[in-house]
Amino acid sequence: MAALFGARVRRLRTAAGLTQAELGERTHVVSTRITQIERASGAKPTLELARALDAALGADDLLVELWPYVYREAFPDWSRKFMALSERAVAVRQYAAHVVPGLLQTEDYARAVLSVGRTLGGPEHLEERVSLRMGRQERLSSANRPELWVILDEAVLRRPIGGQAVMREQLARLLTRAREAHVTLQVLPFDQGEHDAMGGSLSLLTLPDGSEAAYTEGAHYGQLVEDPAEVRRFALTYDRLRAAALPPLMSLDMIRSVMEDNHRGAKVPSRSERRRVAQEQLQQSGRGRLRRGGRPVPRSRRPGA
Repeated sequence: MAALFGARVRRLRTAAGLTQAELGERTHVVSTRITQIERASGAKPTLELARALDAALGADDLLVELWPYVYREAFPDWSRKFMALSERAVAVRQYAAHVVPGLLQTEDYARAVLSVGRTLGGPEHLEERVSLRMGRQERLSSANRPELWVILDEAVLRRPIGGQAVMREQLARLLTRAREAHVTLQVLPFDQGEHDAMGGSLSLLTLPDGSEAAYTEGAHYGQLVEDPAEVRRFALTYDRLRAAALPPLMSLDMIRSVMEDNHRGAKVPSRSERRRVAQEQLQQSGRGRLRRGGRPVPRSRRPGA
């Protein structure tokens, strides 16, 4: 992609009758930087430079639209492939162990997360990463948006990343997103103890052709899994997490409680209480399907009835 970007810049520059030095002057960089870009050597162009080149060459956003693909080449192969698959997925299931998933992050929360534990080239590089992450969220509002199901470990709610004000805004964003029909949120409370996904996060993607992929991630590693047998194993792990988590309505109550700083007095519902609420939600869901034209499932009769 860097080579394609460079070729486009060279073609547009030649068509405009500009030398590398002249284009460098118009974009406020030295001519050797233009040479590097056209030859796909040296550091990749920043988003700010891509915008400047686009404006100077009258590229009608062509270079800006190519830039995310160039930038993505800085990531390992498995990470790039996961991002590419995510953009095509019709359903996304995620378990987040430490931070809110990128698709649901606010800009300030994303900035706090991305500024920690990463080698950044300065504030400009950080803002580019934030911009790229915010851009990926646009798909949730598009016509081909995926079904999104997210399980948040309770630790995600309790850790005030970015400070209390940033965290409060982030929790409010979760509540807002959860009102959308294609988004479901659950919280896995501490009292569930150990589970199969401890220590890392898990994502499951369903693609348009029905195939699936899994992605596991820790603090310093990631793994893309496409083998069907392995993906089924991770899907079973996710189903167990979903069964152990609070039902959606209770999960939103817990998020709201933490946001309002009432969590010290709030108690996580007992398992029996969670089962009762889950049963009520299933019954409500069933009635909703009947109103939409579904057929009732006949109840089995007791002997002698």
